[in-house]
Amino acid sequence: MTAVTTLPAPVSTSPTLRQFKEAFRRHPTAIVGGIVLLLMILLALLAPWLGTVDPQAVTPIKRLKQPSAEFWFGTDMLGRDVYSRVVYGARVSLSIGIAVAFFSILVGLSIGLVTGYLRWLDAVVMRVMDGLMSIPPVLLAISLMALTRASIENVIIAITLAEVPRVVRLVRSLVLTLREQPYVEAAVAAGTSLPRILVRHILPNTTAPLLVQGTYICASAMITEAILSFIGAGTPPNIPSWGNIMAEARSLFQIAGYLIFFPGVCLSLTVLAVNLLGDGMRDALDPRLARRM
Repeated sequence: MTAVTTLPAPVSTSPTLRQFKEAFRRHPTAIVGGIVLLLMILLALLAPWLGTVDPQAVTPIKRLKQPSAEFWFGTDMLGRDVYSRVVYGARVSLSIGIAVAFFSILVGLSIGLVTGYLRWLDAVVMRVMDGLMSIPPVLLAISLMALTRASIENVIIAITLAEVPRVVRLVRSLVLTLREQPYVEAAVAAGTSLPRILVRHILPNTTAPLLVQGTYICASAMITEAILSFIGAGTPPNIPSWGNIMAEARSLFQIAGYLIFFPGVCLSLTVLAVNLLGDGMRDALDPRLARRM
């Protein structure tokens, strides 16, 4: 009679719906962050209906009007409605933040899984990642934008390249720990192929940390985009974003402070909301913190 060997089942730390409910129940600030972020997303999606006029409509006779019932956030130096520009700017800032978070995790996860598991590749790739991490993300993004023309796509690519090394290092550290687990060693002994080991046994255990990291990348990307646009290296002027709205108004700050105040408040609230949501997810998805609480 032939004995049947049963491989240890992989232990998954993928987040569950119950964990998310616990996170929101125990962290009221996460609820506040989630609500504010949802409102900002709705603002961006409903911009064509919520915007009062065309954000690019120029009316010189109405230039630099103070906030009023007619112009809720006032008008800029060209007579454009600041409220409409801020509403449409939410689309650009949120789209860039979400896109950068998605592509950074996608690329960083792919590189980190392979380099963390294959020792001979780890030394080469990580030295390249260390070199990129030695450059501040904003400076790296500015350098990359200097080589291309201003566009939303190029901004996303530049910020993504600056964020990928941090994701790679996070995934690599997780893989270095996971590949020593008994269920992974048993899978190797059973002759399981490398792609199956990475996808079936290691990938599910990286989900929780990457979800949390994604929220911080999203917040950082929105700030970086605003910095790039503020110095003229981000989105083109014909596309309203919170960064270039503030950039166009910096010379009028003393006489028309509202031009910077409203987009600045929207940017600050959105970044704060994303960070609060990320903190709540981190506390819920980290087993050590969950047991302590």
